[in-house]
Amino acid sequence: MGLLVVGSLGLDTVATPFDKVENALGGSATYISLAASYFSGPVYLMGVVGEDFPKKYIDLLENHNIDLGGLQIVEGGKTFRWSGKYHYDLNVRDTLLTELNVFEEFNPMVPEKYKKSKFVCLGNIDPALQIKVLDQMDNPQFVVCDTMNYWIEGKKDDLMSLLPRSNVLIINDSEARLLAKEPNLIKASKVIRDMGPEILIIKKGEHGALLFTEDIIFSAPAYPLEMIYDPTGAGDSFAGGFIGYLHKTQDLGSENMKRAVIYGSAVASFCVEKFSTKGLEELEYLKVQDRYREFLNLSRFDEK
Repeated sequence: MGLLVVGSLGLDTVATPFDKVENALGGSATYISLAASYFSGPVYLMGVVGEDFPKKYIDLLENHNIDLGGLQIVEGGKTFRWSGKYHYDLNVRDTLLTELNVFEEFNPMVPEKYKKSKFVCLGNIDPALQIKVLDQMDNPQFVVCDTMNYWIEGKKDDLMSLLPRSNVLIINDSEARLLAKEPNLIKASKVIRDMGPEILIIKKGEHGALLFTEDIIFSAPAYPLEMIYDPTGAGDSFAGGFIGYLHKTQDLGSENMKRAVIYGSAVASFCVEKFSTKGLEELEYLKVQDRYREFLNLSRFDEK
């Protein structure tokens, strides 16, 4: 059974202190799907693009065993576009342009073949659309969702309706504090988990990620890279690696959840080494495994 991914596809123009790319492949669904494709397939992708979406990007996704039966291509329409500029502190960026275009009218209609998917990853889109997707599914087993400050502040009611239907919420530390209205992340995790999701992952950028469940608090390190070229898509790549590994293993136990967090971090570390999706395009599962083992060595120590 395939893994369903729903989110945005876009054309990004990104500038960092090191270089710049224009009209590069972007979007939450893109990064999640590519990251997940190294673990299991097929990945079912749902999203919307315009007639201007390059065929080379369609071919790239299909070559990664990503099923595009749920991709809507709007005749005469323009694809979602985003432009951003990163500072020397790559945790800080300025959004220069956001053009929703066809994404503004996105109406997700789940193809019949996708409805039986047991694993679902809902990328960072309007929570009302995330709910609409779940309403069309046939009893999914494991639902991962992402959100952001914009939806927390502007669509709080819809988000609160979504969270009880999600098994995992993945957000960053500032979003966790905003959602919980609590500055301490440990306390915030309890508040958010009481909202519905039994599992919470808080991303902390270069400081790694925290996993919270009923039984455990697990701190995963970030991979120490000498050079980060483009942080765009790192969080989505993490989500794709996380759910991709769980879909591959079909094991939702606490220990495997920890391994999934490390695999997600490993895939994200490849993503940021190059611009756009370039760091994900030519990966191999063995390379991901090697980096996973390097992650284990980062925090392993012997007791006296």
